[in-house]
Amino acid sequence: MYKEILRGVDNIGIFPTISFTIFFLFFLGLLIYVLTANKAHVAHMSTMPLEEEATLTTTPSKHQQ
Repeated sequence: MYKEILRGVDNIGIFPTISFTIFFLFFLGLLIYVLTANKAHVAHMSTMPLEEEATLTTTPSKHQQ
């Protein structure tokens, strides 16, 4: 049944090409973004979870006082 419906759609062969193009352009854009990212910002963001954990363990909370 589905094969018959898809056979009736004009230019059905263009959809895989469009899908691949969108997929390729997305990852190409992502690669360009990663390669041109500010290295200092990336280094700061990579240490943020560790900094937050360190400040949470060293700072007494209101309940501990």
